Amino acid sequence: MPDPVRLPYSQLDQLPDRDPEETTEWRESLDAVTKAAGPHRAAYLMRRALEHTARTEGTALPSLLETDYVNTIPTSAEPDFPGDEAMEARITAWNRWNAAAMVTRGSALGLGGHIATFASAAWLYETGFQHFFRGKEGDGSGDQLYIQGHASPGVYARAFLEGRLTEDHLDRFRQETGGEGLPSYPHPRRLPWLWEFPTVSMGLGPLSAIYQARFNRYLEHRGIKDTANSHVWAFLGDGEMDEPESTAALALAGREGLDNLTFVINCNLQRLDGPVRPNFKIVQELEAQFRAAGWNVVKSLWGQAWDEVFALDTDGALIRRLGETPDAQFQTYATRDAAYLREHFFGANESLKALASRLTDAKLLELFQTSRAGHEPRKVYAAYRAAVEHKGAPTVILAQTVKGYTLGTGFESRNANHQMKKLTMAEFRTMRDVLELPIPDSALEGDQVPYWRPADDSPEMVYLRERRAALDGPAPARKVVAKPLPMPADKSFDALKKGSGSQEIATTMAFVRLIKDLMRDKETGKRWVPIVPDEARTFGMESLFPTAGLYSPKGATYDPVDRDQLLWYKEAKDGQILNEGITEAGSLADFTAAATSYATHGEPMIPFYIFYSMFGWQRTADQFWALADQLGRGFVIGATAGRTTMTGEGLQHADGHSHLIASTNPAALSYDPAFAYEVAVIVKEGLRRMYGPDAEDVFYYLTVYNETKVQPAMPEGVEEGILKGLYRFNEGTRPEADSPQLQLLASGTAIHWALEAQQLLADDWGVAADVWSAPSWTELRRDALECDAARLDGEDRIPYVTRALAGAPGPVVALSDWMRAVPDQIAPWVEQDWTSIGTDGFGLSDTREAARRHFGVDPQSVVVQALAALARRGEVKPEAVKEAKERYGL
Repeated sequence: MPDPVRLPYSQLDQLPDRDPEETTEWRESLDAVTKAAGPHRAAYLMRRALEHTARTEGTALPSLLETDYVNTIPTSAEPDFPGDEAMEARITAWNRWNAAAMVTRGSALGLGGHIATFASAAWLYETGFQHFFRGKEGDGSGDQLYIQGHASPGVYARAFLEGRLTEDHLDRFRQETGGEGLPSYPHPRRLPWLWEFPTVSMGLGPLSAIYQARFNRYLEHRGIKDTANSHVWAFLGDGEMDEPESTAALALAGREGLDNLTFVINCNLQRLDGPVRPNFKIVQELEAQFRAAGWNVVKSLWGQAWDEVFALDTDGALIRRLGETPDAQFQTYATRDAAYLREHFFGANESLKALASRLTDAKLLELFQTSRAGHEPRKVYAAYRAAVEHKGAPTVILAQTVKGYTLGTGFESRNANHQMKKLTMAEFRTMRDVLELPIPDSALEGDQVPYWRPADDSPEMVYLRERRAALDGPAPARKVVAKPLPMPADKSFDALKKGSGSQEIATTMAFVRLIKDLMRDKETGKRWVPIVPDEARTFGMESLFPTAGLYSPKGATYDPVDRDQLLWYKEAKDGQILNEGITEAGSLADFTAAATSYATHGEPMIPFYIFYSMFGWQRTADQFWALADQLGRGFVIGATAGRTTMTGEGLQHADGHSHLIASTNPAALSYDPAFAYEVAVIVKEGLRRMYGPDAEDVFYYLTVYNETKVQPAMPEGVEEGILKGLYRFNEGTRPEADSPQLQLLASGTAIHWALEAQQLLADDWGVAADVWSAPSWTELRRDALECDAARLDGEDRIPYVTRALAGAPGPVVALSDWMRAVPDQIAPWVEQDWTSIGTDGFGLSDTREAARRHFGVDPQSVVVQALAALARRGEVKPEAVKEAKERYGL
C-alpha cells in the first residue's frame, strides 16, 4: 500500500472546536511521543485510546473508515476557480435545455430517454469538459471517459453546441435504422467517432475503468507508449455501485496505486425506483468501502449556502444531525416547505431550534432543495483538482446532487423521475426562467420545443472552443489511425501444420507452443498480451514465466521460492503476462483494454485470454457483449473445453454450451478446432483479419482441449474448409460396392470418436462413412444466413455447407462435445437426412469413457445412431440397431 499523502487541509478544520487549547495540547503530546519513540508508538497509543473510549466509556466514535457528513475540502482550502463562472453557467444551461428538448421530442415518437440523471450531474460533466478532460489532438492518448449511460443526452447536447452534431442528429436520438441516428447510450459500435466505452450495462463501467487505468500503466512500463498524461475518469451512479462488478476491483486499484484513475460518483441518493439506501447513508457506506480498499476519498456534499450555517454550529449539533439522517429523509426534505424543515429536521433538539431561528424560510429551502456541492462548479473544480494532484492512490469523488435538478418541482427528488421522459411546454417555460435563457415566449408556443444554440461568434461559443483547444480537442472522441502489423513468418505456423509425429499432444498445448513462437517474432512479438486467470500451469504456460515475465508494477519485492528452477515465477515491471488471479471478470476487462488499444492509444496489441472450461462465456457473457460493442480485437481461448474431457471435475466445470452462447455475439468468430494444424490456420487468418491492412472489428473464440492425441499433418487444400467451417478429413473405404454410406461431421475432440466409429461401421456393419471436420458450426450458419438474404435480392448464392456436402451419399450424422443445438445450427441447409448427437444436460464426474457413454457420444453410441439413420432410410435392416446396442453393451 502506498504511503499516506499529507494533504494541505483537513476536513476537521471546518468542524466546531469547543476548546482549541486542549486540542493543541493533545497534538503537542502526540508530536512529543512521535519524536521520542517514533510514529508507530504514537499510532499505537491512538488506537489504544480509541479502543478504551469506545469499549469502556461507551462513547460513540465514528468508524476510522468514515468521516463526518461534510465536505472533505474546507471552503478555505478550495483553490481559485480558473474559469469564467458566469460564462460556464450559460453554456451548461444550454446543454441542460437541449438535452431535455432532445429527449422530449423523441418521446413524442414513443422512444423515451432519460432526463433526470444528466440534470443532476450536469456540472460534474461540464466542469470536466471546461477544465480537465483532455482530447486526442495533442501528444499522447488524451483522457479516457466512462460516461454514465443515462447521462448520454447531456453529452449529445454538448456535442451539438460544439458543432459536432446537428439538429437533425438530435432529432434521430434512438432512431438508428437509417444509419444516421444517435444510440440511446454510449455505444462505440453504433457511434464510433464519439463513444469509446459502452457503459450502460451497469457495473461494467467501473470495472473496465480500473483495468483500463491499469493497462495504461502496463503499456508505459513495457515501453510501448508513454501514457503518463492519460487520466481515466469513470462517471457512475450511487445506485450502480450495488452491482458486484462495480466494486470487484477496488482493491487492485488501491494496491497498485493507480493515481491515473478517478471515480466520480453522482450521489443523488436515488436509484431507478427509489432511494439507494432509504434507511442508511450511501455516501458514508461508499466512503468506508473505498477507504478500506486504499483509495483517496473526496466528499463533495454541501454547496456554498451551507458555509455560513456550519459557522453557526458551535457545538456540532448540525453536523451530528446530518450524519444521523437517513437518505430517504433527505430526499423528503428536498420536496417540503420551510415549516416541515423547522419541525422535522431542526426540531430534533434545542440547539438546532436555536440555529434555525436565525435562518429565513428562503434560506432553509435553498439549503435543502438546491445547495449541493455537485451543482456548484467551484466545489466540483476543487474536488477534481484534489483528485488529479493526489499521488499514490486512485481517487473517488462522492458528489451529492439532486436528481432532476432544474427540471422543476415535478421532477426534483421524485421517486418516479427516472421514468419521466418529457417536459410539458409549461415546464419548459419554467426551466427557461430558472436557467435564465434568452428564449422568447414566441418560440415556446408550438407543439414542439425548439433546440437553442448561441451564434458561432458569441462569447459563449468562443469561450467553449478556446477551452477545448486548450485541452487538446473534443472529448469524448474515438480516433483510429490505421497501423497494420506485419504478418509473422510462416515458420511459426508450419511447425503445427507438420503434425506431432508419434508424440501425443493436446490442442491446448499446440496453441501455447504456437503463441510462444509468435511472441519471439521481432516485429510483433512484444505486442502479444497473454492474459490468464490463475490457471497458467493448467494450460502448460509456465514455460512463458521466465522468458516473458508476469507483469507487476512493483516488479518482485521478494526472493521467489522457485528461483533456482528452470521455469521460475518471474514477476517484472515490464512483464508481458497478465496473471490476474482468480477473476474472469478482471481478466476479460484486461482483454478489453488490450483489444481496443489500437483506438484508445493508437497502439494495436494482440491479446489472448485463455480461461478454464465454461468460466469465460458463461460467467462473463455480458462483458463479451461490451467487448463487441467496444470493437475489440484479439483471441479468446476456451481451454479444457467440452463436456466430457475433464475427468472427475463434474457439473460445474463441464462445458457443453459456451459455443451456443458465443454464437449469439455477432462479433465473435467461433471455432472448435480438432487438430493442431487447424489452430495454426485459424490463428494466422485471425491475425490477418484483425491486424492487417483492412482490419476488421471482430474477435476470435477458439476452444482447445486437454486430451492428448497424435496430431496429424495438414492435408493438402483444406485451408478454405477450415476457415469456412467444414471439410472432408477422411474418406471412408467401401467394404463392398453396394455398401450403405453416410457422412460423419465432427468438431473438436469429437473427431476422434467419429474416426473410431468410422472403423467400427466398416468392420462390424459393412457401412462406409466419410469423416468431416467441422471447425465452426457458427460460421457455417452465418454464411448460410447471408446467402438466404442475398437470394431475396435475386442473387444466386448457395451456402457453403450445402455446396460442400452436395452429392455426399447417405444421411448426415453430426456430433461434438457440445449440446446438440450447436451443430443443429446448420441443419436447415443440409439437404441430406440430419441427425445430431451431443452432450445435452448437466455435466458429471467420471472418466472420459464413462461420461461419453452416459451422454451417448462415445464411438459405439455413434455407430448405433448412424445405423438408426440408415434404418430410417431402409438401407440397413431395422434389427441392426438393436443388435448393435446389445453388441456394445448400450
